[in-house]
Amino acid sequence: MQSLPYWRLSGFYFFQFAFIGAFAPYWGLYLQSLSFDAFQIGVLMSVLHVMRIFAPNAWGWLADHTGRRMLIVQLAAITGLVSYCGVFFGDSFYWLFIIMALMSFFWSASLPLIEATTLSHLGQNTARYGSIRSWGSLGFICAVIGIGYLLDTTEIISLLWWVLGFKLGIVIFSWRIPEAEVTSHSTDSLSVKQILKQPGVLAFFIACLLMAFAHGPYYTFYSIYLVEYGYSKGIIGLLWAVGVICEIGIFFLIPKLMNWFSLKQVLAFSFCCAVIRFLMIGWGVEWPAAILLAQVLHAATYGAHHVAAMMVIHHFFRGRHQAKGQTFYTSFTFGIGGALGGVFSGYAWEWMGPEFTFSISALAAFLGLGLIIWKVNIK
Repeated sequence: MQSLPYWRLSGFYFFQFAFIGAFAPYWGLYLQSLSFDAFQIGVLMSVLHVMRIFAPNAWGWLADHTGRRMLIVQLAAITGLVSYCGVFFGDSFYWLFIIMALMSFFWSASLPLIEATTLSHLGQNTARYGSIRSWGSLGFICAVIGIGYLLDTTEIISLLWWVLGFKLGIVIFSWRIPEAEVTSHSTDSLSVKQILKQPGVLAFFIACLLMAFAHGPYYTFYSIYLVEYGYSKGIIGLLWAVGVICEIGIFFLIPKLMNWFSLKQVLAFSFCCAVIRFLMIGWGVEWPAAILLAQVLHAATYGAHHVAAMMVIHHFFRGRHQAKGQTFYTSFTFGIGGALGGVFSGYAWEWMGPEFTFSISALAAFLGLGLIIWKVNIK
């Protein structure tokens, strides 16, 4: 059996999520510095999610058809880097819309195919997934804290160069990961449509879409929201980091937790925490302790939810369907759910205010909880 390329996979995750750590919290601030209004910022930030609706399915089909997942990741990493360089040549709304759309089309190919490759390399030893994935969280922490403090002392334009460096790291590590052997499975005789038609599978995906929708205002306006209430960018970076530090802890604890709780229970708990978290952010911004506790809950709303979701997908989509399962999850949940959440937040932020915007996020998470309890039956 091929040895596990632990450090090469970990390095890719590190730079992939360092990019997200620089982009998600601070790109909205960069767009705000260009005098875009809340709706324009919501539209531009949602472009990444819209591309994740269509692109990953095409990349996943191509990967499963050719059996060359890593070659596709490598090509997508290079073209994503080249596309991103367009941000240095213009800053109008329409120009950035085109550049961000191109960058996201290629960038969205990488993560679901890397997830499928990692799980293939792990085989039956999926308990080690968390330790590999935790390096992505570490990359996010380094980026979000470091850039947060840098932006307190430097111009926001410096963000563009840091993002460029992280994308270069993605390219380098993408060429260091070997292809993983794809083994046959009993579900190979089924079509993806037949798997998706199972009530529990469909309910799981809709619930995850609602979770991604609920996070839309958080990823789009959280940093802007805190700045408006007087939090410094350095403190904002620390708050983002607190959430991810707690997320890392969950990645290492999940193997033990799975001995005590079922996947369904872990998923239900993560949705419960999301309801509480978004209400705390929306209505407790004036109390730093409430905001800090809300970030601690990131361990459940993202960390526990993500690992449990990966295990559910790995359970239902095996063999020749593995990459397609991962890319469908990315397209349907982060793509459609994230795009709807991003566009919704742009409208709601101006018309309803932050408090009610985050309250609707909590409602979406509550509906997802209902679906998990009602229809998803998996141990």
